[in-house]
Amino acid sequence: MSQRSERRGIHVDQSELLCKKGCGYYGNAAWQGLCSKCWREEYQRARQKQIQEDWALAEKLQREEEAAYASSHGSQSQSPAQPSQSQPSLTPFSKFEEKKTNEKTRKVTTVKKFFSPSSRTAPKKGTTSMSERERDEERERREKFQGRRESHGETLLRDLKGIFTQNWEMSSPTEESHEGKSHSPSFTRQPSVETDRVSRDFVDFLKNLQKPGREIHKQSRAFIESMANKKDLGADELSECVQDFYQNMSDRLMSHFKGSSEKVERVMDQVEKYIMTRLYKSVFCPETTDDEKKDLATQHRIRALHWVTIQMLCVPVDEEILEVADSVVKAITDIIEMDSKRVPRDKLACITSCSKHIFNAIKVTKKEPASADDFLPTLIYIVLKANPPRLQSNIQYITRFCNPSRLMTGEDGYYFTNLCCAVAFIEKLDAQSLNLSPEDFERYMSGQVSPRRQDDPGSWTDSGSSINPLISQLHHNLDVLSSLEKRQQQVVDGAMALQTELNEWQDSVAREVQEILEKYPLEIKPRASAIDAENVENDRLPPPLQPQVFAG
Repeated sequence: MSQRSERRGIHVDQSELLCKKGCGYYGNAAWQGLCSKCWREEYQRARQKQIQEDWALAEKLQREEEAAYASSHGSQSQSPAQPSQSQPSLTPFSKFEEKKTNEKTRKVTTVKKFFSPSSRTAPKKGTTSMSERERDEERERREKFQGRRESHGETLLRDLKGIFTQNWEMSSPTEESHEGKSHSPSFTRQPSVETDRVSRDFVDFLKNLQKPGREIHKQSRAFIESMANKKDLGADELSECVQDFYQNMSDRLMSHFKGSSEKVERVMDQVEKYIMTRLYKSVFCPETTDDEKKDLATQHRIRALHWVTIQMLCVPVDEEILEVADSVVKAITDIIEMDSKRVPRDKLACITSCSKHIFNAIKVTKKEPASADDFLPTLIYIVLKANPPRLQSNIQYITRFCNPSRLMTGEDGYYFTNLCCAVAFIEKLDAQSLNLSPEDFERYMSGQVSPRRQDDPGSWTDSGSSINPLISQLHHNLDVLSSLEKRQQQVVDGAMALQTELNEWQDSVAREVQEILEKYPLEIKPRASAIDAENVENDRLPPPLQPQVFAG
């Protein structure tokens, strides 16, 4: 089987990573293959269409309600003194109420955006009189048609415009100190240590910007407080709010810094860090989504694929090399550590670090730069080995609340797109992708047979036209252990021989020293006390000459 056919199920063309619209940016599986820019355009068009449909439905319900009310009111005014005869006229109205309730159950998330809650939506009690019902419906109609009706998208846009209505100038110290005391109760009731640290770092960073720094801080805090009143929104609506804030802030910074993209990007990184750290608990894996359900499904899927080996994925990595094994461990650690980060940019940094360790492992193994066809299978293998916690929630969190410029271009966007492809591949993994027969794949997935279990002879049979790769791996490991045992014995024998040689050398040196001392004994003479100490005839010497002085 050729190398190309082996990778038939894993190979992904690089053009498939780009946006389906052909804009040149990286796409995302969560955005149906579109980039963040094209996805927002498609989402807004679909949203406007849905709003129009909801308005049409709401107006239809209103007309039917008014017709039913008029019919019921006319029947009651004609025969007010005969309750038994008016009962048949109320029956159609009750059926209409039941039909209307069913319609509103299916459209509850959209109709609530346009109509304020009233007593009409509450279930009617049997003890409520007809006059009370009439008054409630009259009051409801007055509330509906008073003022200008607006869609939920217009409400979000109005809130965001309210944040950016003030001039781009410094606020006074009094306003800053007053603002520091007006915290939102939902986000500052129990501030964590990390939140306080990020807030201090954000303020310290903005001090260097001087004039716009305080205004950026004020705008960011106002946005956080406005988000506290939007807890009932869905994840997509929350994402729209954050992305709109990013766009507005970026546009204002671009005009202030006169087109300096580096400065704008640096400030936006700090803004994203500050905002998302404060909003993390309320927007990560919200209850309105099925992110948690997807996390459990992905985790169960990866556990069911525990039997997949590195040979089945054709991963060009040799973990017997110490440097390669170390890179694999670091890559697994990085992808697991992603869940502990709060800021989308920090989660992307973990993905980028993991990918760089993967490229290093491939480079060391192949002794040449890694290609994209080598990277994706290795990334799939790392995800299978790591089984990262809350993988789907983290991917969705990055998709919804990360600065879109990071996901559209650059290495962060490339690695994140590959991770999404790896997760999608794991969800659709089949026998053909692993070069297995469908029967073996089903047995492995069901747990009836495990390739790593030796007590079942059927698990070690040939798979297809070649030997089961697990058998080859087993024999290879046994050979490695045998060679290690031989090398260990050689090292032990060499150490014992070296110890024997050292002992013999020490004995031989001692013997030679003793022989030399016996052959050439050392004689030490006593030290002389003076030059004439041994001269015994001193008395026979003439007296020493004395100087004489002659007169004359």
